Amino acid sequence: MKEQFVADLNVKDDVDSFFLVKHIAVMEAKDGKNYLNVVLADATGDLEARKWHNAQDVADVIERGDYVRVTGKINHFQGRLQLIISNIGKIDHREVDKSDFTPKSTGSADLMMEELLKLVADLDDVYIRDLLQNILFDAEIARRLKSWYAGKSIHHAYESGLLEHVLSCTRLAAHLSSQYKVNRNYVVAGAVLHDLCKIYELSEGPLVDYTDEGKLIGHLIKATELVDHFASKIRGFPNSIKIQLKHIVVSHHGEIAYGSPKVPQTAEAYLVHLIDMMDSKMNSVAKAIASDRTPGRWTGMIRHLDCVLYKNELPTYTEYLPEKKVENAETPAAPVEKPQEEKKTKHEKKNAAALTYTMARMLEGLKDNQSDEEK
Repeated sequence: MKEQFVADLNVKDDVDSFFLVKHIAVMEAKDGKNYLNVVLADATGDLEARKWHNAQDVADVIERGDYVRVTGKINHFQGRLQLIISNIGKIDHREVDKSDFTPKSTGSADLMMEELLKLVADLDDVYIRDLLQNILFDAEIARRLKSWYAGKSIHHAYESGLLEHVLSCTRLAAHLSSQYKVNRNYVVAGAVLHDLCKIYELSEGPLVDYTDEGKLIGHLIKATELVDHFASKIRGFPNSIKIQLKHIVVSHHGEIAYGSPKVPQTAEAYLVHLIDMMDSKMNSVAKAIASDRTPGRWTGMIRHLDCVLYKNELPTYTEYLPEKKVENAETPAAPVEKPQEEKKTKHEKKNAAALTYTMARMLEGLKDNQSDEEK
């Protein structure tokens, strides 16, 4: 039984546990010697590992997808945990519980599927509603959707992750359509269909890889085939609806550089693109923060987001902070403003008095010299 999980490991921990090999390759170091570059995994995350000796001997007997028992010590390298392997050996897959090595959505696949079908049933366009229900009730599509990963490593890369992503986008589609006054039927349909054909593009987990169909066709084009196939089973299905749904699907990556043969050219298509981008980015942020092992409030550099992330919860105040109490010491009285005259210096006061006396004498002299008529 597996006792040590990736999420619980810390620097300087001794390791003796089972892992799934997600990647293995012999590399050449700067000094010209070979070493083994390995990515080990379990249900809680991935762990980089190195073996500095006998690299080729190990690579000759262990390959991607094998279960192995590994001993070694945890090191810290460039902001990430790294296992320095002492010994690694292949074990029989019957010795392990595979659920220990498969990351899963926190939601129930059955409950998520039930909610998705309810959102589809609430649509008022009968053709779009019938199309989506026929697709989602298909036994093989439903089976795959409930368990498939949405990607290899970036967003919703865990069991039932694709269903979680589709449901989250569909919730947003139902809510935001009224906010932006667009046709809810098409936005919900786009949310359901945009990534659905990853069930053909990607292989089943936990070792997810691109299938031949995924590499040669891709989930965007495959979705247009899906629309054509199931629409043909509905009598009188309007071609105008098919065109709009296909456009939403093939443009949902938003830019030609990101794999869309067309950019969004309707409000509904643009909203589906934004919803898909928002949900995938927010899931990536949440997973990056949850899996980061860097000490402190900030993550290490997240390559696919091209940034570091603040990990602590933001402060929330449900009540006002208490005001600081003023000390009881008596506050000195404010100085009383003196009249402008009192601000004069002694010299200025002496000069003013002399000027007053002189003017008084001059007035007396003028009065003595005045004639009676002038007086």
